[in-house]
Amino acid sequence: MKAAEKYIKFISEKISYLIPVMAILMTIVVIARYFFGIGMTGAQELVMYFHAIVFLGCAGYAFNKDEHVRVDIFYRNSSQRYKNIVDFTLGILFLMPFTFFVFYYSLDLIIMSWNIREISTEAGGLPYVYIQKTLIVLFPITLFISLLIHLYQIIWK
Repeated sequence: MKAAEKYIKFISEKISYLIPVMAILMTIVVIARYFFGIGMTGAQELVMYFHAIVFLGCAGYAFNKDEHVRVDIFYRNSSQRYKNIVDFTLGILFLMPFTFFVFYYSLDLIIMSWNIREISTEAGGLPYVYIQKTLIVLFPITLFISLLIHLYQIIWK
């Protein structure tokens, strides 16, 4: 399980370097648009691509570090044993099937996108939508690996 944790951390760490790049790029787009009247559709789409990569690639890391958004009105004041039971049960009942569902149904979308070499519908947009859609599988893969790590920690700790 240490290797899986290192994998999740490595992927998320490298992807997180896109956050400042995204901020700089968006600043350039805003300045170009509002001060110089220059539209940069390709750069705007690149920011969206980076945002998608950050979200899809770092979701598993956030889950693994227990930094994800959670509505824990009853959960936060509970014992660790109760939290483990809830996490284990809900992980098996909801999160595991969700990751399989997203993975399975995203494959058709990805294959179709690659077959037609899908491009942006925006004038001046990037011609690489099919590559971005391929990254959808990062989400269920990293989330599933993080779930396995979490379940392992609940059972054997």
